[in-house]
Amino acid sequence: MNFRTEINIPKNKNLIDYNSKIVLLGSCFSDSIGKKFHYFKFNTTINPFGVIFNPVSLEKLILRCLNNQKFSKQDFILYNEKWQSLDLHSQLAQTDLDSAILIANQQLRQTKKQLLEASHIYITLGTSWVYRYLKKDEIVANCHKIPQTKFKKELLSVTTVKNSLQTIIKNIKKSNEYAVITLTVSPVRHVKDGFTENNLSKSHLISAVHSVTNNKDILYFPSYEIVMDDLRDYRFYKSDMLHPNQIAIDYIWRKLQNSSIKESVYTTMKKVASIQKRLQHKPFNPNTKKHQDFLKKLEQDKLELKKTTNIFF
Repeated sequence: MNFRTEINIPKNKNLIDYNSKIVLLGSCFSDSIGKKFHYFKFNTTINPFGVIFNPVSLEKLILRCLNNQKFSKQDFILYNEKWQSLDLHSQLAQTDLDSAILIANQQLRQTKKQLLEASHIYITLGTSWVYRYLKKDEIVANCHKIPQTKFKKELLSVTTVKNSLQTIIKNIKKSNEYAVITLTVSPVRHVKDGFTENNLSKSHLISAVHSVTNNKDILYFPSYEIVMDDLRDYRFYKSDMLHPNQIAIDYIWRKLQNSSIKESVYTTMKKVASIQKRLQHKPFNPNTKKHQDFLKKLEQDKLELKKTTNIFF
């Protein structure tokens, strides 16, 4: 008797290898999967504007990049002694306004280049719940702990999410017609909205995503379904019982690898993983001959990998 329901994901047509250029944007789940690509030394860009949860804010940032719409002082507010943009994550906030503008525009330029050159773009949506900044009547990416009286909470309709995704896809494809865009919905529960409200939010995202995919170059990766319908157990969550733990992330990564990465690079990935593990090794006594031999072999393997694949450590 089979005691689990495993999700089988068909192989993509345009597979990833070490010549691929990968951009991941969206929720914190993009960070988790992006770190796996980065660990295996793929050419990876992960959330250059920080974590962005909702599709409208992602649309706004992607259009800014592609249309060269630079940030200016009007895009920042001073709060808690830092200049913050409501369109960006707080990790880009600065104590100096000029620095905040400079860094934001540097990220715009770099991200535009990466979007234009990307072979594969992953967009992870986190929520349909958004906050509208009342002063400007605009949906924001981050409230930066500014008093909630300054905002109005709203639920994006399926149509609004769909329109944002269509705009994102249209503009990326206009600039980079060969990019494979993979959409996914974060399995992280947003319980601050409420459990019922979280399910409503996710359903809007899933409905919208499935209305724009084509199984060719606009794909869907079922990370949400893998956690909810395949793993579905508290042992696959962190202590907050909301975020998938490392075991779950590793499992999702294997599903993604099997469906999206060329088998011909699996051997190289194993070599990279071997070097990564040895780089994390902490010896009891670094002065022993055994450890010196270990380091010598490690350097030899790094050099060999660089020669054969151009992968640097």
